[in-house]
Amino acid sequence: MSINLSESLYQLGLKRFVEIYPNQVNDKIDDSAKNLPILQLLALSDFAYKTLVKTPELKTWLLDTQEIKKIDILPVLTDDQMLNETDQTCFKLLREYRSRYWLKVAFLDLVLKKPIEDSIHYISKLSDALIYSAYLWAYQQVSKINGKPLNEAGEAMPMLILGMGKLGGFELNYSSDIDLIFSYPEHCETQGGRRCIEAQVFFTKVSQKLISALNQVTPDGQVFRVDMRLRPFGDSGPLVLSFSAMEDYYQEQGRDWERYAMLKGRLLKCPIKKMLPDFETAYRTEFYALLRPFVYRRYIDFSVIESLRKMKSMIAQEVRRKGLKGNIKLGAGGIREVEFVVQAFQMIRGGRDVNLQTQSLLKALEHLVELGALEDKNAQNLKQGYLYLRKIEQYLQIFDNEQTQTLPIDEINQQRLTFLLAKPDYKAVIGEVSSVMSDIHCEFDLMVGAEKEVLDDDLALYEDLWINADFSSLNNDGFSDEEQVLWQSELTEFKQQLIKIKIGGRGRDTLDKLMPRILEQLILAGANQHIGVNIFSLINKVILKVASRTAYLELLFENQGTLKQLVSLCSHSKWIGEQLARYPILLDELIDPAVLYQPLELDAYKDEIRQYFLRIDSDDLEQQMEALRQFKQAYQLRIAAADATGVLDIMNVSNHLTALSEAIVEQSVLLAWQQMIERFGYPQDATDEDKGFAVIAYGKAGGIELGYGSDLDLVFLHNCLGNSSTNGAKQIDSRQFYLKLAQRLMHLFNTRTASGILYELDTRLRPEGTSGLLAINIETFAEYQLKEAWTWEHQALVRARMIFGQSDLESRFHDIRKQILSLPRNKNELQMEVAKMREKMRKHLAKGNNEFFDLKQDKGGMADIEFIAQFLVLANSHNQEKMMFYPDNIRIFKTAGKIGLISVEKGEQLIKAYCDYRDQYHLLSLRQQDKLVSKANIEQHKYNVYQAWQEIIGF
Repeated sequence: MSINLSESLYQLGLKRFVEIYPNQVNDKIDDSAKNLPILQLLALSDFAYKTLVKTPELKTWLLDTQEIKKIDILPVLTDDQMLNETDQTCFKLLREYRSRYWLKVAFLDLVLKKPIEDSIHYISKLSDALIYSAYLWAYQQVSKINGKPLNEAGEAMPMLILGMGKLGGFELNYSSDIDLIFSYPEHCETQGGRRCIEAQVFFTKVSQKLISALNQVTPDGQVFRVDMRLRPFGDSGPLVLSFSAMEDYYQEQGRDWERYAMLKGRLLKCPIKKMLPDFETAYRTEFYALLRPFVYRRYIDFSVIESLRKMKSMIAQEVRRKGLKGNIKLGAGGIREVEFVVQAFQMIRGGRDVNLQTQSLLKALEHLVELGALEDKNAQNLKQGYLYLRKIEQYLQIFDNEQTQTLPIDEINQQRLTFLLAKPDYKAVIGEVSSVMSDIHCEFDLMVGAEKEVLDDDLALYEDLWINADFSSLNNDGFSDEEQVLWQSELTEFKQQLIKIKIGGRGRDTLDKLMPRILEQLILAGANQHIGVNIFSLINKVILKVASRTAYLELLFENQGTLKQLVSLCSHSKWIGEQLARYPILLDELIDPAVLYQPLELDAYKDEIRQYFLRIDSDDLEQQMEALRQFKQAYQLRIAAADATGVLDIMNVSNHLTALSEAIVEQSVLLAWQQMIERFGYPQDATDEDKGFAVIAYGKAGGIELGYGSDLDLVFLHNCLGNSSTNGAKQIDSRQFYLKLAQRLMHLFNTRTASGILYELDTRLRPEGTSGLLAINIETFAEYQLKEAWTWEHQALVRARMIFGQSDLESRFHDIRKQILSLPRNKNELQMEVAKMREKMRKHLAKGNNEFFDLKQDKGGMADIEFIAQFLVLANSHNQEKMMFYPDNIRIFKTAGKIGLISVEKGEQLIKAYCDYRDQYHLLSLRQQDKLVSKANIEQHKYNVYQAWQEIIGF
């Protein structure tokens, strides 16, 4: 719907046009003039009128549509002006630039209807240019007298400017203050000036001069109102701090509102290529790295919700106190509530999902949809509502260059807003604004709205249990006197342990609200499912681990579903409880049961870890090592959850654990490879696609039978021949490169970080064991296997397969394995050697006794079954090629049954025993118990395996 200017606006614009351009008025101006661009601008903006009164010649520039639509950022000051201009001249040039380009923005917005997201980005870029130009000028002026602070390399040290708020997010208002924080890298002294001063003093002078250049009101006006109150210690703090002082402050004294503010913190840089060089680039990464741990927690952090509630409550009180009606920023459903919703998600999840570590609200919204944290429909509602209110805010501020977010009460500005929003009257404007803000407020309430009090009479019982530790009231719930004593004893002990832990006031409040919920769930589960007090003990271990970290307590309290999953999984598995207590970051995985109990497809782990690592800084080795461990723990937990609840059977549990390990091995090789080639270049004939490197898995990994605590038995091979060198700046022998690559892999796996080790890597199965090279040529490997390897090494080769390496290496390894396994062997000698090795293992490792059976090592156990399978392969592959195909015991027995090496019945008995043993082995692993079972429960399996051993090996 096309709407013209109202008559009163038209007359205002015409009057102003005649005043400024009397020589350009003629008798032909009529109603069609209502659509003249310059007349519209004068009618709609008092600021534009004041600017054109002073500089009427800008009209020609504004009406040059081709020119005005260019969004290039032109220089504010030339290099010569930065070096030589006086304060008075510099201030004038900055203000003239600001006035000219803010007039341009007014024309683009009010007349050409530029999209608001483009407009606020353009204003932010222009502001960067003004701030940075003022900074470079101030730096040069202070340097003339005092010299420059130099680092150890003799390079000039910069001051870094952190733009906060909407400036940081490239979302600056038309008439906004700018919030800045200043920092410099390190303490030193200036050199090259008339006098030598400390860096702190130098940068304080630069800061003061910069602030004056922007903030001071002169006859030409003001560039920006500069607000420095967000800096450490606020108004009482120094204007500028060193990196180390900044880090100390935020680690020791940083508050929740400062975390919230820092989400928008962006280091300003020169937006104009022709200006002086951006000489602080080298320090940016360091500065962001020191702030990141303060702003973004490594775990999912629900502690922010209560903080945001309090902040919002304080703002609401301020709105009421000042009588701010019609405020589209601070009112219910205003711009601030959209920011709260998005930034709450950023603070909660940003430590885990680095894509959320953005200063841009709109980009963060997109990533929240990609992560599944927000439905696309909800995100679109927030986005459209936010942009609508930002557009209105922009109009209100352009009217007279005032910092306002309040809907107008005067008739002229109401008419302006009605015209710009294309509404028939101002009542329609109010209706639309109210509807948009109502929708936003609903989304806000869902995320960080006021906490709803739950009126639950039964909860009072559990609050009393927590406070008084008196369980006598549980008689009615079917608990015996003995059970009550056990519960009371456990709770008393738990509370005594809590005394030793430093818990802040907020943590204590949350714990007092959380523990009755835990007691309620455990006691109800105990009554209904006969769950013992030992589960309470396990839950308490988790709580004790996280008691000093309020964010985790709040996660469990705020998200009742997570608490239910914790209770459920600890009831199923002691191993899961121990993992959660050891690595509380895994609590994040309990948030979504639909994901928790649904493992990936077997072929999806490699793609998933690749996607996961796209979010990780490729230059941060420590973060990469943590990410590998966290990925393993998170997906191992999902497998265990599916295992404990019967979603996966024993075979599939091992399949998933093995697929997970292969994905981690591949990603680790890629990380180690990248580190190596950056340092040494590529070995001869090697490329990123054809690395000439292979990883061979033995044992449980090779046999696709990994358990939860299994080591990885690996051998590293390469195809490098001769004495070639790498092609990097630092060249080394290519074979040495692969040796170092293997060592780097060992480091990635075995180094103990905050999240423990990745896997215990065992490389003793390589040729010549611990005295052999860590990575060897594949032909050397073949020669060793053929001429020097012991029988037990050929047994190990039965369960070997390549889990990383390109096709030509894989083909060669298969040929070697086939050649070795198919060697003709003296059956009697083989029987004796296999039996001798098995007895040696049993003597050293078996833990069974008269009552209990060692599932792995006792006679008739898992190791006997594995040795039988290996014997069948080694004894028969020379004339039964099919026996060499598979590295896993199940398919070896099925193949042996099909071709008549053993009876089908015998094969099925061994498979059944092996699967049942493994099932019990996994279950005991989950319960963190010794792998011992009652002999009475496995008597038939033990007998069947023993009989098979006697028939097949006979010793």
